[in-house]
Amino acid sequence: MIDPRTDTVVERALARFDATVAQLSEFLSIPAISCQADHAPDVARMAERVADTLSAMGLDAQVHTLPDAHPMVAASWLGAGVEKPTVLIYGHFDLQPVDEPEWIGDPHTPVTREGRLYARGSADDMGGWVGHLAALKAWLDETGGLPCNVRLVIEGEEEIGSPHLEAYMDAVPDAFAADVMVLTDCENPSTEIPGLTVSLRGLMEVTLTVEALAGDVHSGLFGNMLPDVSTALCQLVARLVDANGRPHASLLADVPAPWSAGSGGLVDADLLRRGGALLPGLALLPEEGRSAAEWLWRQPAITVVATTLPRPEAKKNALRARATATLSVRLGPGQTAPWMVERLTGLLTKDPPGGVRVLVKATKEGESWLYTPRGPAFEAADRAYTAAWGRPLARVGLGGSIPFVALFGRRFADLPLILNGVLDPESSAHGPNESMDLGVFRKAIHANVRLLAELGALPRG
Repeated sequence: MIDPRTDTVVERALARFDATVAQLSEFLSIPAISCQADHAPDVARMAERVADTLSAMGLDAQVHTLPDAHPMVAASWLGAGVEKPTVLIYGHFDLQPVDEPEWIGDPHTPVTREGRLYARGSADDMGGWVGHLAALKAWLDETGGLPCNVRLVIEGEEEIGSPHLEAYMDAVPDAFAADVMVLTDCENPSTEIPGLTVSLRGLMEVTLTVEALAGDVHSGLFGNMLPDVSTALCQLVARLVDANGRPHASLLADVPAPWSAGSGGLVDADLLRRGGALLPGLALLPEEGRSAAEWLWRQPAITVVATTLPRPEAKKNALRARATATLSVRLGPGQTAPWMVERLTGLLTKDPPGGVRVLVKATKEGESWLYTPRGPAFEAADRAYTAAWGRPLARVGLGGSIPFVALFGRRFADLPLILNGVLDPESSAHGPNESMDLGVFRKAIHANVRLLAELGALPRG
């Protein structure tokens, strides 16, 4: 039976909405950028601040540390009793760097404009887990307890790939002991449609190197008789994609028919244009028989992220000895890095232009993830979101790659994993002027209150 006080708790949580935004803004003012060594003290300070906040709410909170790792905060409230399920809530407090010149104002000074809160980390992922803190606080303040047992894990390394998260799982396993896991850090299809993420693309980095000469030589004396590694590199990269820049047909994933049938209407073309900052007058790539959702969520993608091609300030009339391109390759769910490397190598090394030497090396592999949500925990989540958003969670994919999700999926494969968040297509996560829609934040808090009640009404296990 759902706790009859749930509606009152919702009212309390929403009445405190401005105070919750203020608390979120305080967190956002700390530049906890995990990839930059000079911000390591800020990451540590943020961990202490989060732990203090959770302790003040009445949770048992602790900052955990491991050698050469940023800290992780773990907290728990287990007062519901052994007959009630335990829900784990995961989030991260570390931030992406802010080196984009397009920022309006200070990225670490939150500001509200036209219903959105702008700051680095507002949507990715501070808003995600702070929205859960608001729900927990409302329950504790209104009733003195929670409808289920709750654990929180808030880590400080997600933006660098969660390299020590599994080590923390081994070091403090009790912090992760739960019956249901709610993992924040995911996107909603729009500000009106809540999303339950059920697939993620994998990620790997491929270095393509072209060699031809022992050293640079005069282009006028040797051009047309010696190979040009720069043009050869461009030709080879072009082999990997079709006329629209999408991966070669041999690299595409086999997608189950139900996915395509169930994804219609979840990707809004106008939102793609705005969220993707598409220049006026340009069109989205044609769908070519596959839905936009399939292209975004279930098919691989190839992006050139770096090259050693001559820069303007280093130009000279010379044939270069070698040239390199670094490719970011998103893997469709179910695709593996060895499978992709084998096919990329075949495309790149067969009959190379000008007879150049071609070397292909893959690094930084990240797993894809594909999940089938079923069972009472997901039915409970649908009821909670229907009450808060007016519709159940839409089963969606995410084109990005989140290493911690694959890790949770592997370590806790027998548990329900509910992936949600406060991102939307216009959030500009990892980009300039990151923001969170405050209407989404409000609905997320409402849904979080009800989700605890719904999960607390389920039998343990």
